[in-house]
Amino acid sequence: MTVKGKTILVTGAGGGMGKATVELLLENGANVVGCDLNTDSLAPFVGQENFMAYKGNLLDEETVEKAFKTSSERFGSIDGLVNIAGIAQPATPINEVSLQEFHKIMDINLTMTFLTCREAARYMKGNKSGKIVNVGSVSATRPRPGLQAYVASKGAVETFTKALALELAPFHINVNILHPGPADTTMLGQFAAAGAKVEDTKKEIFEKSVPLGRLIQPNDIANSIKFLLSEEANMITGTILHVDGGRNI
Repeated sequence: MTVKGKTILVTGAGGGMGKATVELLLENGANVVGCDLNTDSLAPFVGQENFMAYKGNLLDEETVEKAFKTSSERFGSIDGLVNIAGIAQPATPINEVSLQEFHKIMDINLTMTFLTCREAARYMKGNKSGKIVNVGSVSATRPRPGLQAYVASKGAVETFTKALALELAPFHINVNILHPGPADTTMLGQFAAAGAKVEDTKKEIFEKSVPLGRLIQPNDIANSIKFLLSEEANMITGTILHVDGGRNI
């Protein structure tokens, strides 16, 4: 499953899934641009010839345009985009969710995906090739109480991905979405309700919801992303790939 020589932008590159994805793509010869507001965790990759860290707010249109322009100038093309950036929602009754919080979740999880996909399409359509992987959540398939804003954002990303896949298919651009299940990252505990007891936020609670019996690891996600970016996935588009240990069933 080769990605060698491909230039791939990864948003949310500083987090657990993002960092694992960056590392795997670099190991397989891709040129990688790691985008994040916090690039400190990407320090181990800095200095590698095929890596560039890009720090910026990707909710700003000019920043998004600059990220792609800089990447194209550095590596010569834009072949792939992976949207991992996102935030969680602590389980909250709807009457306690502020409009400000709702907009924040929708902006980071959905609007940012729209902006980066729009810019990627400009480059990929010219080349008549490219691959986009958006990271959603199993909660879009099996919602949980109290996550109405988060679920709405990820459900919107799913349908956005399908619509974009149809639109970009004539240009030989593949667009897919990957739905992770409960993952062993720092975001996991952020879904717990405010004031939840410590025992209710332990990993064991989340593990019990996964039929295969363990949390999804960042490398599980990275390996699946690499597949969707590879030539072996050339005939896969508009597809939902659940990497959740059966949680969606």
